[in-house]
Amino acid sequence: MSELGDSIRESKSALAEVFRNRNLRRLNLAFAGSIIGDWAYAVGASVYAYRQGGATAVGVLGVVRFLSMAILAPITSMLADKFDRKRVMIAADALRVVLVLGAALVISLDGPPIVVYAIAILTALTGTAFRPAQASLMPSLANHPGELSAANVASSTIESVGFFVGPAIGGLLLGITSIAWVYVFDAATFAWSALWVMGLDPAPRTETETAEDSEARAEDAAEPKGMFAGASDGYREIFRNRDIRLLVGMYCAQTVVAGASIVFGVAIALDLLQLKESGVGVINSAFGVGGLVGGFVALMLAQRGKLARDFGLGVILWAAPLMIIAAWPTLPVALFAMVFVGVGNSIVDVNAYTILQRLVPDEVMGRVFGAMESAIIGGMALGALLMPFLIHTVGLRTGLVILGSAITVVAALGISGLRRIDRVALAPEGLELLRSVSILGMLPENVLERLARSAKLVTVPGGQVVFSEGDAGDLFYVIETGTADVSIAGKVVNSLVVGDSFGEIALLRNIPRTASITATSDLTVRTIGRDRFIAAVTGHGDAADQAELVIGPLLAGR
Repeated sequence: MSELGDSIRESKSALAEVFRNRNLRRLNLAFAGSIIGDWAYAVGASVYAYRQGGATAVGVLGVVRFLSMAILAPITSMLADKFDRKRVMIAADALRVVLVLGAALVISLDGPPIVVYAIAILTALTGTAFRPAQASLMPSLANHPGELSAANVASSTIESVGFFVGPAIGGLLLGITSIAWVYVFDAATFAWSALWVMGLDPAPRTETETAEDSEARAEDAAEPKGMFAGASDGYREIFRNRDIRLLVGMYCAQTVVAGASIVFGVAIALDLLQLKESGVGVINSAFGVGGLVGGFVALMLAQRGKLARDFGLGVILWAAPLMIIAAWPTLPVALFAMVFVGVGNSIVDVNAYTILQRLVPDEVMGRVFGAMESAIIGGMALGALLMPFLIHTVGLRTGLVILGSAITVVAALGISGLRRIDRVALAPEGLELLRSVSILGMLPENVLERLARSAKLVTVPGGQVVFSEGDAGDLFYVIETGTADVSIAGKVVNSLVVGDSFGEIALLRNIPRTASITATSDLTVRTIGRDRFIAAVTGHGDAADQAELVIGPLLAGR
């Protein structure tokens, strides 16, 4: 229970840290405005299309929008890599303000519906430049990986809230005004977003390319490229890197279920459970509740440092509950299962974005997110086509079992690769350094990773005293770069180099510092707080024994 309490406290602290970060706060407020406006706009656009041409018009408009986004997302996402991402977001917001206000004017003047539909498609396409720029900009606004995970949780939670609030506002506006005013409201939210983005102060762009990929990318750079060749770089990066390839592949598998849910959500409510039409809303609400809970669950799980494996768990949560509904088709079971699907959705979204933001080189990040967005839309389209086929050929319950079991198998087959991503690609900074320390090397891997994540990087100029003999001890130190001298009563008794550690005696014996440490060159150290260090070392027998072997002779020689 104490570990659960620690995880909850750390999760709350991480979210609070996100909103203390001025840039992340502004980015999330911008996103909140536009996502709520988008959902309100979706209600208005659907009602407009239905009034003009019935359900067929609604379906055709949806298909054309999704296909257009899938085709053009890799191209528009290039803007996030070739231009300043902040300006790309502002330009996308500004253009959408103009487009949506134009549509409102056409509707008010009872203009041609084809113009309104065309503007709806153009607005959606403009949005495909905004999301990759936002996702690519976020790593430069976060101060450390934990804050990046929390920022993605905040975005996911805002998206889930928007799913409820946006349609509610759209419905309210339709009840008291008209469709045109719903469009005006959406335009106002885009203006709101642009104003918040204008105040961002992101860090300069950095090169994050790995040595493993540098030769392949140099060959690519030597080839002349047109616009479409550059647009394919996102796909090239995905297929080049096996970790990214695995992650995006599993994400797409999950989106097949997401696309199918458009169909099976209605079928479960009306056909399997024999509910009234309002039952569709009840089923969707359970999914939304799960999404809200899932954001916090994802943040708690992030404390374990197993982002990729938890991503795999999220994919399974999208699929396995379908088999439970097929086995026990009752309303309580369906609601319970859909809550878990919602939880899985948040875990998948949060972890996928966080992992990609840490793995993908900055110079192609926008295009990778654009390529992934295109693939996701394709997966959803496939699911939306596949589910009706399964229902008509094998029936709803058997179709749910086939779909759920297939995606569960895909997730299970990817577990070993996800473990590799956690162990190698996402290993916290300083992990190998801490592992080389004799006192810490005996610790279990998960404990060592937690220490590495909590460790702070501190720089000490050459000639400066790190701490003095007799000082109170509150930190354990490991040297990452530089050298230092150890002195007792003013006499140098030892020299420390990279990989050496110091400060453990005062912590483990609860006594003042037994020596002075002075940097003899510019010194970089990783520091671990007293409470974390003591809990880790004394809580594991092998580490405690090793600590005694280290500090015993030191104390005896004084």
